[in-house]
Amino acid sequence: MNQAISASPAYEAPKVSDRLAKNAMRNVSERLIEFLLFSAAAVSVLTTVGIVYVLVSESIHFFQNVSIVDFLTDNQWTPLFDDAHYGIMVLISGTLVSSIVALAVAIPMGTIIAIYLSEFANAKVREIAKPVLELLGGIPTIVFGYFALLIVTPLLQNIFPMLPGFSLLSAGLVMGIMIVPYIASLSEDAMRAVPMSMREGAFAMGSTKLYTALHVVVPAAFSGLAASYILGISRAVGETMILAVAAGMQPNLTWNPMEPAATITSYIVQVALGDLPHGSIGYQTIFAAGLTLLLITLAFNILGQWLRRRFREAY
Repeated sequence: MNQAISASPAYEAPKVSDRLAKNAMRNVSERLIEFLLFSAAAVSVLTTVGIVYVLVSESIHFFQNVSIVDFLTDNQWTPLFDDAHYGIMVLISGTLVSSIVALAVAIPMGTIIAIYLSEFANAKVREIAKPVLELLGGIPTIVFGYFALLIVTPLLQNIFPMLPGFSLLSAGLVMGIMIVPYIASLSEDAMRAVPMSMREGAFAMGSTKLYTALHVVVPAAFSGLAASYILGISRAVGETMILAVAAGMQPNLTWNPMEPAATITSYIVQVALGDLPHGSIGYQTIFAAGLTLLLITLAFNILGQWLRRRFREAY
């Protein structure tokens, strides 16, 4: 028995085939790619968390010295004066007025361009128009600001002689032109994603191309349109340089677009480039203003998500 065991050949482990070895290497590479993708996503999340932490921590120090009631109800914003007032509504009014003017230009124009490119333009026109829109969206905002100040404002003064040299109207109109590419591009993509069968069904019922575009394609793509509108709103609320150049940066509580005013972003630029010492109340106002702007943008994004879910379920 022992001799039989000793005479048997030595046990050899089975060799892994080349195919299994390649599969193992592929699994390792997929895990590595998955880790890199997760790291990229984590960086964006951690960056957002870091921004929120800085804004909240600095704002807490600000509100230890300034009542939040005065911050929300005072109708003056003079944090750098001896008689300091911290009424954020002054900056919110300028931000909302300029954004409303911009959206009154961008939403109709962007939607019309999207309908034309999606439903009426041929392939050659679309190939030319899309890069032009992308080029318009890539122009630096400081260029738009000087365009508003040197070109648009004098033209508006010919129509409204009492219009001052700086106004929310001029800045808002140019800002609306700047936002058009964002709304038009996203809206056109949403409309082209509508199934062709819906258009063919409308044509079979005798609908014209315009009627089909307005009553079939647009309602079916409204979730995507709402997303583009919310992006346009967020872009308008967060715009800085056009308003800093053309709106005047005067803290004025007004709802009249033909007057100069300051916005949240233009005030942050004004103070951040100044000589205020770090940790002073005047310096901490930019963090309180930034937190307010973040909450306004968050509210619009939540509204956009709600609209997308509602109309996606409807259609």
